[in-house]
Amino acid sequence: MGDCIFCNPMNFPEQKIVFENESCYFLQSPKAQDILEGAGLIIPKAHKQTVFDLSEKEWTDTYELMQDAKRLLDSEFAPNGYSTGWNVNPVGGQSIPHAHFHIIPRFNDEPFAGRGIRSWIKSEENRRPGRVSKVL
Repeated sequence: MGDCIFCNPMNFPEQKIVFENESCYFLQSPKAQDILEGAGLIIPKAHKQTVFDLSEKEWTDTYELMQDAKRLLDSEFAPNGYSTGWNVNPVGGQSIPHAHFHIIPRFNDEPFAGRGIRSWIKSEENRRPGRVSKVL
């Protein structure tokens, strides 16, 4: 995929490859660092559109880089927590159609502290039109 920014991470000098292994990279970009220091992505080197397309090897290599990234981020930034996860397809929040795993250090003093990946399932404002609560 010639135009995919994650297939060609070296084409974007502002992205820093922090770690890599056989099938994946752990990247950080200055734009993300400007908001929450340490935030980064683990991406497969091969073009895979979503997390559901990853091979077993890519899963294993993602896990390895996640552990490496956590050790680094813990030592450099001492976050109070983490948000991690995958977005899938545009409605799920995926803006680049190449699978990527977010590792986001979280800090007690940030304005959105405590808002994790489940925040949208806890919000009545996100209820789908015409859906009625089944909780008694």
